[in-house]
Amino acid sequence: MFEAITENIKVIVETRFIDDQSDPDEGYYVWAYRITIVNLGDETVQLLARHWKITDALGRLKEVKGDGVVGEQPTLLPGADYTYSSGTPLTTSSGFMTGRYLMRTASGRDFDVEIPAFSLVSPFAKTALH
Repeated sequence: MFEAITENIKVIVETRFIDDQSDPDEGYYVWAYRITIVNLGDETVQLLARHWKITDALGRLKEVKGDGVVGEQPTLLPGADYTYSSGTPLTTSSGFMTGRYLMRTASGRDFDVEIPAFSLVSPFAKTALH
């Protein structure tokens, strides 16, 4: 498990290699990740956008930007949490991801929340990137 706290917003990441969707002989590896976002602050916030940086074992970087997460722009009241699951494929047996969420407070202030860097390591990886 990986976690980070930015401006009273905690982001927790859990990952899992998906063997039955992967095909190592074809250079195709799939991971699922589950993210929980917790509002530790005293102001309501809304997740507006995401920006992912996905790096494979060869150092190739792919960036993904978009509105919300899994088609939603969740609002978190103070003390509330939001959990979603998604996934990513790579053409190498390991890699890592990091990123940020654009959040907005109820008073209209925008700020970025760190998504902690997390490893994507398959059983086929000879070395892991962390």
